[in-house]
Amino acid sequence: MTTETGSAKLETCGAKNFSRAMRAFAAAFCASFVVLAPLRAFAEKIYSIGSLNTADQFITAFEGFRERMAETGYHDGKNVRYQYYNSRGKAELLRTIARKLVQEKVDMIVTSSTTGTVVAAEATEGTQIPVLFLSSGNPHALVKSFVSSGTNLAGISSASLELMGRRLELLRELAPRSKRIALPLDRKNVNYKANLAETLEAAGKLNLIVSELPVASVEELAKTSGSINRRTYDAIFSSADSVITEGIDSLINQAAKEKLPLITSLLVNVQRGCLATYAADYRALGKQGAVLAHKIFKGAKPADLPIELPHKINLALNMTTAKTIGLSVPKALLLRADVIFE
Repeated sequence: MTTETGSAKLETCGAKNFSRAMRAFAAAFCASFVVLAPLRAFAEKIYSIGSLNTADQFITAFEGFRERMAETGYHDGKNVRYQYYNSRGKAELLRTIARKLVQEKVDMIVTSSTTGTVVAAEATEGTQIPVLFLSSGNPHALVKSFVSSGTNLAGISSASLELMGRRLELLRELAPRSKRIALPLDRKNVNYKANLAETLEAAGKLNLIVSELPVASVEELAKTSGSINRRTYDAIFSSADSVITEGIDSLINQAAKEKLPLITSLLVNVQRGCLATYAADYRALGKQGAVLAHKIFKGAKPADLPIELPHKINLALNMTTAKTIGLSVPKALLLRADVIFE
């Protein structure tokens, strides 16, 4: 009996200890939820990114951006949501979209042109919303120093202004007899003065005569394009200008009709039908920009990040266009080309 009674006491004591242990475990388990809840909320944050564009040609930059973001761990619909907008060269629509993104308090605005970036910078003034430009032909219009912006802006220069001279030299190699150059420009564009100054300076060194053709919209560009002919001009030069970029097809069609070489500022426009360019690959710029976005989301301040340059500048040629306008591309140029569209 003594043994049985002792056994019963041990069982009772064991049951009580087990019950106390379970209560302690339950309390600790509940406490863990209190501690982990904020961590889970942080880990599951869904970033909102607004993409502000001015022409179809810039979509490749955004595509490259999304690709690298996914590779970095940002998956659309899970921990990041994208809003893509395209003003198609319409200035007022661009400003309206920028204000909308600011009102929605997105976590970041991503742009692909100097024009779009200027509007985004104005809309986000006084806020903490970072503006990341995947490409800017004229970063000097955005920041005081390439070392750091000192503002909510960060991004990449497309080096477009710096390449003006090389593009005109490329024209001279392709069409040595070219002398009279048609230059359509939007005088309201943020890059207007810089584009004109760089083009005139480079043209002067090559003894080229540049005629500025003012346009204020895609519709005006279409009308102006129809007046460009072989009797008046030997070539067409297209610089980094949102209106010109959006309406480039009218220039491409007229250049083909008049058999004139058309030099562009964008690689994607060579694929569309322009003859040639020296330019960065916008998809590659987008991927480069995603690295900057990740740094910002991890705590880096845009103001402290240096403005980056493209990793590579490409010489691009369109051989179908060359054939259409009756131009023979020098073999040496073909060997140097990075991208050839057949």
